[in-house]
Amino acid sequence: MRLGTVRRNGNTQAFRQEDGVTTYLPVRDVGELLTREDWRSLAGEQGPEPDPAALQAPILRPCKILCAGLNYYAHAAEVGQDVPKYPTIFTKYANALVGPTDDVVMPAASTRIDWEAELALVIGSTVRHADEAGAREAILGYTVLNDVSVRDWQGRTSEWFQGKNWDRTTPWGPVIVTADELDPEAGLAVECELDGVLKQSGTTADLIFSCAKLVSYVSEFMTLEPGDIIATGTPAGVGLARKPREWIPVGAELVTRIEGIGELRNRCVAE
Repeated sequence: MRLGTVRRNGNTQAFRQEDGVTTYLPVRDVGELLTREDWRSLAGEQGPEPDPAALQAPILRPCKILCAGLNYYAHAAEVGQDVPKYPTIFTKYANALVGPTDDVVMPAASTRIDWEAELALVIGSTVRHADEAGAREAILGYTVLNDVSVRDWQGRTSEWFQGKNWDRTTPWGPVIVTADELDPEAGLAVECELDGVLKQSGTTADLIFSCAKLVSYVSEFMTLEPGDIIATGTPAGVGLARKPREWIPVGAELVTRIEGIGELRNRCVAE
């Protein structure tokens, strides 16, 4: 099953795709849909596939956006870091998010802006103090995210927050694919292109902490609720680790794709 949000008839509307059928639902986004116990069977209007250009971020204002850093073995190696004993967790706020075809806004205060293709998971049920089995059951599904990072601001202090939360820098979507259809531990291809040049090509089989381990770990210190997002980290190939270093230029097209889910296609524009 695929869940998403589209601009349609002057408003936003959630849709569900199953067995080749697209159903437009009487709620404004997937976040609102998940507040309903009957979200899997909620009746709606069948129609054609959504126009890709009209797709919005699946959840318009997610409550919690958590991110894991240094969570691929190859990425930890390329930046010269030891494999972490515990997940490195930081937060984003909804102001940083944009949709799957929206412009990414390049901060005027920096020229060191980097790409980070990531698998993100979406929580489907309230979870606290979960073991890995319970955490796996709490995962609604998976989507694509690019944790575009303002590296000079990220490196100003030991806390990464200020390099990760610039307005309108983090595209995600285009849909959420439910967990019964994908297995990240089996290995999903994760790719990032900049102006048609492949920059990252990894697999989720290289994750240090699996999706279930991340959910279990976070659930020890906070309650996770339907619609919360956890970005699971980026594979090797970031601009920061290249010699010489590379950054996203204004005007570039950033494409982020994950096998079995789809792709983001964003123009990077000046603030």
